[in-house]
Amino acid sequence: MQTTSTFDDRDLAVVRRAFAIQTLAVAGVADDPRLEDAFASVPRERYLGPPPWRVSGPAGYVALPGTDPVLAYQDRLFALAPERGVNNGSPTLHARWLHHCRLKSGDRVVHLGAGTGYYTALIAHLVGPGGRVTAVECDAGLAGQAGTNLAHLPNVSVVQGDAAQWPRDAVDCVCVNFSVERPAAAWLDRLGDGGRLIFPLGVPRPGRNAGGGRHAMHGAAIHVERRGAGDFPARWLGAAYFVCAEGGEGEMVGSDAEREVLRGAFERGGVEFVRSLRWRRPPSDRSWFMGSGWSLSYDEAA
Repeated sequence: MQTTSTFDDRDLAVVRRAFAIQTLAVAGVADDPRLEDAFASVPRERYLGPPPWRVSGPAGYVALPGTDPVLAYQDRLFALAPERGVNNGSPTLHARWLHHCRLKSGDRVVHLGAGTGYYTALIAHLVGPGGRVTAVECDAGLAGQAGTNLAHLPNVSVVQGDAAQWPRDAVDCVCVNFSVERPAAAWLDRLGDGGRLIFPLGVPRPGRNAGGGRHAMHGAAIHVERRGAGDFPARWLGAAYFVCAEGGEGEMVGSDAEREVLRGAFERGGVEFVRSLRWRRPPSDRSWFMGSGWSLSYDEAA
């Protein structure tokens, strides 16, 4: 089914600008004009698949009435693969993350869990024609849709594959859009000095939904900046309950024992006070969580 709108292109441009201003204001990052321009320029409806669209609600997914593109401009989760709980996520959450990514013209970015490409397109806008964005999606169907949706952007490449294996070369930023129990080695090892990583750390729910997917029961967005060899500044960016990793389980999923330690850390609280990620170094005495080869500490990075 094709979209039909009561708004012409000029009207929709005004709707997108209003959406951008509102989104950044609610996210608490209204002082970011480049990000506002990205949200105002990228047509979200292009990346949602054909209508009727379904949005996530308290009782499950609900179909939106009508096919007008204006319906896309609200802070709602739109279903992409509802049988697995995969959505085009909250614009306010992603606005906060993208603000903290501090992307600039010419940056090299890997976007992991790209879905059908909406937030990849925003990243591509931020890094400009001189930048480079690699969008990685494990689901073949979603990756195919992303390839079609992003084909008009020469600074974007779409890969269907295991996110634990990317990036392959040095990059300025890694942005992860699915929940993991530990960061994959490549995400930190291939960040250049000053590079940023944002990922949702989470503990999965015990059961799976009918389509095999599962979401995090506890979750937090963690922002890491690579400096030096292995003691990196890290900050909590808020709660984040994403669909859990489906590939590269040896890299992104901890042991049963480590998962229980992580669960305990979330249940005790305090993740908002994390200040550093120690990578392949002994944990500090003031760790919020200690995993195999890595930890999150209340101490500032050395």
